[in-house]
Amino acid sequence: MVCMVSRTGRQMQRYNKGHRLVVGCIPYRFTRNGEFEVLVISSQKGHAMMFPKGGWETDESVEEAASRESLEEAGVLGIVQCELGKWRFKSKSQGIYHEGYMFPLLVTEQLSLWPEQNLRKRAWMTVEEASEACQQWWMKEALEKLVNRLNSSDFESSIS
Repeated sequence: MVCMVSRTGRQMQRYNKGHRLVVGCIPYRFTRNGEFEVLVISSQKGHAMMFPKGGWETDESVEEAASRESLEEAGVLGIVQCELGKWRFKSKSQGIYHEGYMFPLLVTEQLSLWPEQNLRKRAWMTVEEASEACQQWWMKEALEKLVNRLNSSDFESSIS
């Protein structure tokens, strides 16, 4: 059973030296022809496209937070893989710095109902399309790291 309500509020948020800790995923899947595509979502106000991300709360691991954000915002379940990296960026809405951790999420299920379906749109895109659509520099860097990882011989031999 999947929880169909998004967490709200910031009373359980993690901080490091005053920086809010946020966690996100780049949901991806392989197409029939062996290419991979990534899932992007709209911001709550519907203007910008991005990857699912949100606050890391005190009662969950970083991987649990990444998985929860992907479920709440994008309506996908999957396998959270090894961290892509950590970035420090300034929040556009609040003007404060955050630390953002990004993970690849190999999508195993796309839900037709999810907590934020009335707040966000989602779209599968090629890497090039997603890089163009995504406005946050740190998410573009995370995407580039994912592409490099998926194209590496180490990754290919680990799934063979």
